[in-house]
Amino acid sequence: MPTTPTDDQLVHDTEAVLGSVGPHLRDARQARQMTLSDVAERTGISTSTLSRLESGRRRPNLDLLLPLAHVYRVALDDLIGAPPTGDPRVHVKPIRNNGTTFVPLTRGRAPVEAFKMVLPPLRIAPKPSLRTHGGYEWLYVLTGAIDLTLGTTTTRVHASEAAEFDTRIPHALTSADHDAAAEVLALFSTSGEQLHVRQC
Repeated sequence: MPTTPTDDQLVHDTEAVLGSVGPHLRDARQARQMTLSDVAERTGISTSTLSRLESGRRRPNLDLLLPLAHVYRVALDDLIGAPPTGDPRVHVKPIRNNGTTFVPLTRGRAPVEAFKMVLPPLRIAPKPSLRTHGGYEWLYVLTGAIDLTLGTTTTRVHASEAAEFDTRIPHALTSADHDAAAEVLALFSTSGEQLHVRQC
């Protein structure tokens, strides 16, 4: 008959997980070829706080971990190194940032990460800002249409159309419709390699 863990065991297990967060944060950042300054700019968390989190000198909390999970595009469980449950399903935990909803579809540290984005209608969307980061991205528009800005060029991508680009180019995505949201399936690779599909 399985035993129920004691309060002391639960505290010990929690402390062990929290104590291992620093290396997971550092690995996630380095895998995306981001500096502490890059992450600070994207999250609003100071570089000194990020450095202390990675070194284990700062205890992590949800206010710090949630924006980091979003920037690194990993589930919170993967970011903190929670023990695996044996469940093969990806437990979807939508993340909202600057009006856009992100739904991770792969577990953390996958060679190619998949996620769904829901871009709000233009009438309620914040003004987009161009951003850059290492990697390569593929987009497939599920519903609606989007405006994809790469540098100084904006391209309209409609439902059932796809696009790919190097994320080191300044880029931004918005719904192309004033009143309707757009849904996008995105694949992201930190390696920067283009996707090759073998035809049979």
